[in-house]
Amino acid sequence: MRDGRFAPSPTGSLHLGNLRTALLAWLFARSAEPVGTSGARFVVRMEDMDRDRFREGIEEEQLADLRCLGLDWDGPVVRQTERLDLYEEAISHLDEAGMLYPCYCTRREIRKAVSAPHGPISMSYPGTCRRLTSRERAGLEAAGRKPSLRVRAEGLTASFEDRILGYREGGSDDFVVRRNDGSPAYQLTVVVDDAEQGIREVVRGDDLADSTPRQLILHRMLGLSEPGYAHVPLVLGPDGERLAKRHGERHGGITLSDRLRAGERPEGVLGWMALSLGLAEPGESLTAEDLIPRFDPDRLPREPAVWRPEG
Repeated sequence: MRDGRFAPSPTGSLHLGNLRTALLAWLFARSAEPVGTSGARFVVRMEDMDRDRFREGIEEEQLADLRCLGLDWDGPVVRQTERLDLYEEAISHLDEAGMLYPCYCTRREIRKAVSAPHGPISMSYPGTCRRLTSRERAGLEAAGRKPSLRVRAEGLTASFEDRILGYREGGSDDFVVRRNDGSPAYQLTVVVDDAEQGIREVVRGDDLADSTPRQLILHRMLGLSEPGYAHVPLVLGPDGERLAKRHGERHGGITLSDRLRAGERPEGVLGWMALSLGLAEPGESLTAEDLIPRFDPDRLPREPAVWRPEG
C-alpha cells in the first residue's frame, strides 16, 4: 500500500496548480492496490510553522477547496505546530550523535561567500561555521549572534528512483534543521512527519525534486524508513512561467473560488485538471471518484500543463 499525503502551507489560497497536485496525490493513494478497496490512506497535513506568513481562515479555505473537488482524507488534519516535541526529539538525536553544529552566518554573509571568486559553486552553504573553535563561537554569541543548527552533510549523496522522473542522484550542503529563532526547519519537519505518519509515497511538484537527496540523507541519519517519490509536472501560466498569483491578477483569478465566481462549476475545474492529465476527454463531466479506475501513473504526461483563461 502506498499511503500518501497533501501538505499545504496555510499562508495563501491554493491555486489550480496546487489543487492539481493535490488531485494527483489523492489519485496515487486511492488507486493503490489491492483492487476493489478504497486504496491506500490519504492524509492532509498543514505545514504551519511559518507563523510570520500564517493567515487566519486559509486552512479552512484550503480544506473546503479539497472537499469541493471531491477529495477526501483519512483521520484528522495534522498541524506541524502541534508536533514540536517530535521535531525536538529528532534534533536531540542528531545532536547527540555529533551530526549537528551551530552556524552564526547571516544570509547576506552566505550569499557573499558563495559568490566570491574561486568560491564553492555547487553548494549553497560553504561550511564556514564547521571549523569555528569554541572561543570563536563564544565571541559570536557574546556579540549577540543567535545560531541555527546545521547538519554535517557536506559530501554525502543520495539516489532514488522517482516514479515520474526516473533515476535521480544528488548531494547536499550542510543544511539547517533548526533556525536561529529556535523553530525547526522544513527539511527536518517534512522528514519526521512523513516517517511518523507512515507515508509510503510522496507525491509533489517536480520543483521540489532537488531537495529530495537532503531529505533522504536525514531519513538515514535518523534511522527512519524512506518513502518512495513521484515528482509531478507543474502547471504553467500563459507566459510559460510557473503558475503564480500574478497570473490570476492578469487573467481573472487562478484559485477555485476565482473560477467559481467567474461562472465555472467544480466539475468543470476538475474536468480541466483531468483533461490535462490525460484522464478525460474535452467536455466530460466527471467526479474525482470516476478518475480512480482511469488512473495509471505510467501514462501520466511528463511535460507541464499550461493553464489559459479560456480553459
